[in-house]
Amino acid sequence: MERYDQLYRLYDEFDAATLRALQDFVDLFPPVDSRVALEHWQEASDDLADRKETVRSAFPDAGETFCDLAAHATRDQAFTGLDLHAKYDRGINVLVLDVDETLRSAGGTDNEIPRETLHLLTEFHEGGVPIVVCTGQTLENVKGFLIQGLGNELVHSGDLSVVYEAGTGVFTPGHGADTKRLLYEDLDEDIRSIFDDVRARVLSDAPEALRRGCHLQGNEFNVTLKPNFETGSPEAAEVIDRALVYELDLLGEAVVRRVGTDAADPEANAPAGEWARAYYADQDPEIRAVLEAEGRTPDCAPDDAPEPVRSVFERIDVAYYEADAAEIGSLELNKVAGVQAAFDVLGIEDPFTAVMGDSKSDLRVMEWIAENDCGVAAAPEHASRDVLDHVIRTDELVFDRGKAGDVLRTVYALNRLASLGA
Repeated sequence: MERYDQLYRLYDEFDAATLRALQDFVDLFPPVDSRVALEHWQEASDDLADRKETVRSAFPDAGETFCDLAAHATRDQAFTGLDLHAKYDRGINVLVLDVDETLRSAGGTDNEIPRETLHLLTEFHEGGVPIVVCTGQTLENVKGFLIQGLGNELVHSGDLSVVYEAGTGVFTPGHGADTKRLLYEDLDEDIRSIFDDVRARVLSDAPEALRRGCHLQGNEFNVTLKPNFETGSPEAAEVIDRALVYELDLLGEAVVRRVGTDAADPEANAPAGEWARAYYADQDPEIRAVLEAEGRTPDCAPDDAPEPVRSVFERIDVAYYEADAAEIGSLELNKVAGVQAAFDVLGIEDPFTAVMGDSKSDLRVMEWIAENDCGVAAAPEHASRDVLDHVIRTDELVFDRGKAGDVLRTVYALNRLASLGA
């Protein structure tokens, strides 16, 4: 209870809001060639130092920690951090972060990672906390905005790893032969050939309207169709719904061609597509809803497909992201497998991680850390229903759209308090 009493005193007796505003101003002040602006920055820096000294002297046994808490976390964030410390009795030693609609948001941050969030990530890095960026994007896209936002030195520090294409590969600069791990190369020939088949046909065989309305993302392995319209727009929603149906039919045909079955004529392309639609509609209510809206509900049941076909479907994931993407991936290559590989390269043997994400692929990582009691999960308010249900059932770390920094500040408070406890 002593720590709770100290926090009450910190936020009741001191102007933490002004101290935090000064800290943000000093940290985020852009480089400018203006004497007046630099003088203003220096005045703010001096004021910040004076206020910190006042706090420091009031808490002689933990002054530096309470200075940092007041300068980085709101009252609610600090108390949430303390609650997490009381529950888990340890701090976060690695961050696992989704990018799109988590660190950045098309609707909340103009699809840019806010400077506040980027700065907080640099503070975690300087504090010795490795960062694992875990995304469905291609490696080249991720490398580009990470270097631009975090700097080349941090990205190549050896303490940052990128799990890309939702787990098909892991890129950890500065680790020699382990810098790039192509996890999809470990898949068997049947699965790789099915993906090659779908990828070769996905644009060339597409109806003209679909071919003009979307494009194939430049993945190394996954087959991902993206809209040629603004993400989230009605046009994007329409074309991605049609793309999902089309990809399901292609997948069914490719599986039948590969495994062979006397129950279908692959040249007639039926009922292979219906088998795929029936199987994945049964697995995912969002996919079922799209099929119903498109008038493409299958006439068969999931069990109507021959066992060899179903056994392959059980190894392949079809992901639907409304107005954003329709994707085929391997269930053996998910974000959990990618995160585990990243931890291995980074040498993290006893992880206690903060996982932040919004989609089904992120939920798998959240469930994995919950099953292994090795971290906490956080999600934006617009995350999928299943993700929000999980996060609310665990530690209730839900943040507003575009405000990933709020949870990072809570984690910062947890780590400072855990360090003080140690």
